[in-house]
Amino acid sequence: MASSTAVRKIQSKSQESKIMPGSRVFEVDHPLIRLHLTRLRDKTTSTSLFRQSVRRLATLLAYEATKDLVVKTTRVQTPLAETDGVDLSQRVGLVPILRAGLGMVDPVLDLLPSAEVWHLGLYRDEATAKPVRYYDKLPAQHPVDLAVVLDPMLATGGSAMAALMTLREWGVQRVKVASLIASREGIDEVSAQFPETQIYVCQIDPILNENKFIVPGLGDAGDRIFNTGDQG
Repeated sequence: MASSTAVRKIQSKSQESKIMPGSRVFEVDHPLIRLHLTRLRDKTTSTSLFRQSVRRLATLLAYEATKDLVVKTTRVQTPLAETDGVDLSQRVGLVPILRAGLGMVDPVLDLLPSAEVWHLGLYRDEATAKPVRYYDKLPAQHPVDLAVVLDPMLATGGSAMAALMTLREWGVQRVKVASLIASREGIDEVSAQFPETQIYVCQIDPILNENKFIVPGLGDAGDRIFNTGDQG
């Protein structure tokens, strides 16, 4: 039976004139994703339901984003006999962008309990819409084999690109970005600057408004996860 999950490869807007079979942007389409996204978008959704929806979407997104993890064969003893199984053969690091990215960490750790968690603190300067890095505790040596940047919103792409540059400087060879909602503009910027990076999103929205918020979007993900700020 065919799976109802569909992952659509998205080509960069600047490359619309030709088919790009090697696109590394994936918009994951699934009835449950559409259901929980609807709840996220609804301004009347309570904080508790918003958090639950973030967790559920992060789980579904992480399932797709980790399909190519490298594993090695191992032997396990069942109650009846020995059998072959697999174990991860690489170090995986989760890199939530503070603070909103924290809402995506626990559900991904449920799937990858051995993953390391490395935090990056970035906030947006409201005057310039540029990211400002205020926290970085990555070690000087021994980078992970694969890093997954977690941020619910990919708007201008500034925070994602700042995180990707930090991980490149750390020496990480493979990096993925997982966001619940992205703007077309942000996708194009990240893809142009970091074409080797895979980006997994639940939904790509068409525009940013004058304040660089995704439209239709869902407002400020951090404020809605942590019940702070004016959601009006």
